[in-house]
Amino acid sequence: MHLKRAVTIFLAAFALLQAEDSLPDYKFVPLNSLTESIEVETPYGLPRELMPLWDSLTIKQKAAQMVMVYMTPASFMLEHEFGGYLVMKNHLKNLDKFTDNIRTVNENMRIKPLVAADQEGGYVNRISVVAPQWERTPSAKQMRAMSEDSIRALAKRIGAVLDSVGINLNLAPVLDPAKDSRGKNSFMEESKRSWGEDTLNAPKVRAFVQGMRESNVACVSKHFPGYDSWTNSDHQIAVSSTPKAKVAKNVEFFRTLAGDIPVTMMSSVSFVRISSRPAVFEPKIVKMAREMSPETVILTDDLWGVSLRAWVSGNERVRSKNYPAKDFRKLVRTALMAGNDMFMITYPQKAVEMVNYLTSLSKQSKYYRERIEESSARILKMKYRAGIIK
Repeated sequence: MHLKRAVTIFLAAFALLQAEDSLPDYKFVPLNSLTESIEVETPYGLPRELMPLWDSLTIKQKAAQMVMVYMTPASFMLEHEFGGYLVMKNHLKNLDKFTDNIRTVNENMRIKPLVAADQEGGYVNRISVVAPQWERTPSAKQMRAMSEDSIRALAKRIGAVLDSVGINLNLAPVLDPAKDSRGKNSFMEESKRSWGEDTLNAPKVRAFVQGMRESNVACVSKHFPGYDSWTNSDHQIAVSSTPKAKVAKNVEFFRTLAGDIPVTMMSSVSFVRISSRPAVFEPKIVKMAREMSPETVILTDDLWGVSLRAWVSGNERVRSKNYPAKDFRKLVRTALMAGNDMFMITYPQKAVEMVNYLTSLSKQSKYYRERIEESSARILKMKYRAGIIK
C-alpha cells in the first residue's frame, strides 16, 4: 500500500517538473517596483507632492491664488491669502518696513505669494531706491548691444538685489516689437524698453532670464501679443490696426521663449483686425498665448486700469470711486472666461471683492469651478517649479 502511494507521488512530481520545464522563462518582478511604476493620475496634472496641500484648500482659497494685489500690510495679505503681491518703487523706499512685511507674510502664509516688480532697466528701474549703485541700470535696448555673458552676469547681480529684499518675480522682459506694422519705431522702442523686433535677440533674452533664475527670480514676458500702439493703455482705450500677419510675427518672439519664461502678461490693447475686445479679454488671443505652452501662467495687466474699466462699462470717462458693481463683476467674469490665470489689481479692497465673486461663480456652475481650479493649479505648479513652494 505504501509502495503504491510512493510511486503515485513520484509520478505526479515528475509530471509537474516536465510541465514547469515547458513554461516560458518569466523574470521575477518585485511587487514594490510594480507599485512605483504605476502613474497615479492627479487633477490638472499636479505633482503628487502637492496633493495634500491641494486637497486641503477650499474653493475660495484656490480662487485667492488667482489674485495679485497691490502691496498691502501683512495682516491684510494673511487674512485674504492672495496668490501674489505687486511691488512698486514707493514700497522699496523704506526697506526695513518692506522686508519685515515680506518676512511676516512668508513665515505665516501656507502658500507663499509671488512678489512681483517691474525691473526692466532703463526708465523702469524699481531698485533705484535700494542703493546708489542701482540708480542707473541698462535698458533693454542697451542690453541688446551687450554680449550674452555680460547680460547674464548683470541680470544675476540685479536678481540678487531683488531676491535679497524678497522679490521673486520680475515683470520683464518686454518682448513687444521695436517696429510697428508701418516699419516705424514703436512706443516701446522709443522708450528703450523693447528687446527687439524679431526672434534674433532670443539668445540674449534667454541670458537675461537665466541670470535672473540663478538669483531665484522668475521672469514674465509681456505684453502679449506685442504692444505696438502709441496710446498708453493704462490711461485710455488703446487700439492697434496691426494686420494679423504682423501680429503673428510678433507672437513668434514670445513663442520662441515660452519654454524659458513661466509667466506671460497680456496686453490691454485692442487689436481690431482680430477683435474689438482688448487682448486680455479676447479668448482667441489668450488662446494663442496658451498654445505656446500649456503650463504658462497667463497674467493680466492691472484690471483696475482706466482703459479696461472704460471698455467694460462702455464709458470712456470712468472714475475710481463708485465704479458700478455690476461692471466690476463683468470685468472679472470676462477676464476669467477669456482664459487668464492670474488677475492683477491695484485696488486692494476690490481684490477682496474679486475673490468673493470668483467663489460665488464657482457655486453657480461646474464650468466656473473647473476654470478656477485649472488656473489655481497652474499657479501652484509654477510656484513649485520655481522653489517658492518647498
